[in-house]
Amino acid sequence: MARVVAVHGIGKQTLSEDTLRRQWLPSLNDGLARADHAERLSESDVAVAFSGDLLRPDGEFLAAGDPPYTAADVAEGFEQDLLLAWWQAAAESDPAVVPPDAADTLVATPRSVQAALRALSGSRFFANLALRAMVFDLKQVHHYLTDPDLRAKALARVVDQISDDTRVVVAHSLGSVIAYEALCARPGHQVRALVTIGSPLGIPNLILHRLQPAPVQLGGQPRGVWPGGERLVWTNLAEDGDVVALVKDLRPSFGPHVRCARVHNGSHAHDAAAYLTDRLCGQAVKDGLA
Repeated sequence: MARVVAVHGIGKQTLSEDTLRRQWLPSLNDGLARADHAERLSESDVAVAFSGDLLRPDGEFLAAGDPPYTAADVAEGFEQDLLLAWWQAAAESDPAVVPPDAADTLVATPRSVQAALRALSGSRFFANLALRAMVFDLKQVHHYLTDPDLRAKALARVVDQISDDTRVVVAHSLGSVIAYEALCARPGHQVRALVTIGSPLGIPNLILHRLQPAPVQLGGQPRGVWPGGERLVWTNLAEDGDVVALVKDLRPSFGPHVRCARVHNGSHAHDAAAYLTDRLCGQAVKDGLA
């Protein structure tokens, strides 16, 4: 079985296990090389826990790509709240994004949704991403957290890939939420390194409070359950411009043992490859393989 399990994030519904392995493997090896790790991972060393197909709409003749979502399809509650949080974060890190007016547009209304999508479409983070794809990304996060059947199937994909030989789990974006819950659901696992990149795990109310198992209250603040034993080292990497990783420091939410670091991904703030090739990511994977 694989020593490294990779868990992808949102927007991968048209890909597959083999496609993602071919994309991730060179980047993982580049990160290891920057961390002065002589060994290169082979295809048999890396397994991809793929769940994108669970979120892919059934095919129809004369239709292709993401569903033709519009601003009107952004549901009230979770989806509107997450969209507005993305807008606020994008405005704080990207001068090209007009900031929301706290007195008006931060209240979730159809008008504010349209304004948020319009503002984000001009950001470097969402550059070249179609509106329907942006809305689909929102819905993927929402569906995972609120659809028990989908959640169980996605978790099973990850749990099934983690064997006694697995030493490292690298998880990107929404995949970090799935990987975290999968490790919690597999007590006694032998994983030594959990590496989360571009993770939304620390977002209060929207993500943190919805995790399974539920966070415990510690000093009046929610604290996520530790996803392993004493040997597990959890490293979280976040880029300042990564809108999905709204909370860069996970220590207040999961305890002081999480190693948190900021990295620099340039114009591809949320791109998995940019994270994987960073020396700090390579070092975290190297430590887990040692």
